[in-house]
Amino acid sequence: MHQGTYQPPTQFSVFPPVIKNLLILNGLVFMAQIVPSTNAMLITWFGLWPLGEPPIIGQGQFWPWQLVTYGFLHGGFSHILFNMFALWMFGVQIENTWGSQRFAVFYFATVIGAAVLQLIVATMSPGWYPTVGASGGVFGLLLAFGMMFPNQPIYIYFLFPIKAKWFVVGYGFLELVGGVSGSSTVAHFAHLGGMFFGFLLIQYWRGKLPIKPAQRMYW
Repeated sequence: MHQGTYQPPTQFSVFPPVIKNLLILNGLVFMAQIVPSTNAMLITWFGLWPLGEPPIIGQGQFWPWQLVTYGFLHGGFSHILFNMFALWMFGVQIENTWGSQRFAVFYFATVIGAAVLQLIVATMSPGWYPTVGASGGVFGLLLAFGMMFPNQPIYIYFLFPIKAKWFVVGYGFLELVGGVSGSSTVAHFAHLGGMFFGFLLIQYWRGKLPIKPAQRMYW
């Protein structure tokens, strides 16, 4: 397959298995979050808290499972809507190309990688809050999409086309600026972590790193 083009497989699915299950699970968890008491419990135990002592006593502490579970929690309707739409939009072509098993490994690797970088940054920053959201995995998928289909147009606000490779570069730059400036409550470094670890995993699968895979990935 030539870089920059996409030929759908014979059995292309609009809702392949992993994406479909991720959408369902995220939706069910969000429905549970609508109940305030349940939401508080979920955030306390399953949101991503910093290493060491919690910043505010009684609001949670770090547990290993949070490296994955934070990716199923969201901060509001617009948060989950954006993440799930992006998960579907960028993930469909990737899962249909890679297959469900490789796609699942990539998605959860970027979710965990995003959490690791966020923990490193947030643990060193005072007054940190728990991180929630699937954005780390979504940004990993965005990076993969830009590498696999660099010339495929992405329509900003459904009107303005921009090639995927430039969209990824631009979005990554904005996340870096946002993370360094610390001007918002958005977990910019989690987004960057998803992209960074996604890039490393793809390069490993392609045999571009010193450690080689048993079988290289081509597209």
